Amino acid sequence: MQYVSLFLLTFLFSSILLAQDEDITILAKKLNLYGGQKAAIQWNRIFSSQRHLKKYKLEKLPIQTRNKLQKYLISHAADSEQPIVPGLQP
Repeated sequence: MQYVSLFLLTFLFSSILLAQDEDITILAKKLNLYGGQKAAIQWNRIFSSQRHLKKYKLEKLPIQTRNKLQKYLISHAADSEQPIVPGLQP
């Protein structure tokens, strides 16, 4: 019985984490941001500049969401191991 409970808790926790990643992917698409548009260093510059945050309409996002979005875009940047660009399916 304990193993079943542990399995269910693990499954629920991993489902929540996956759903959050999917939410960030959807948010990036809504903002028309794709990791492959820029190199990782360029994404870092965008997220560290108030002027760029306003340009990309990111200044109103909560800090936590902004940080997740930044991490997502950098992990899929043009110079990453898994770049994502519009029109290409993984």
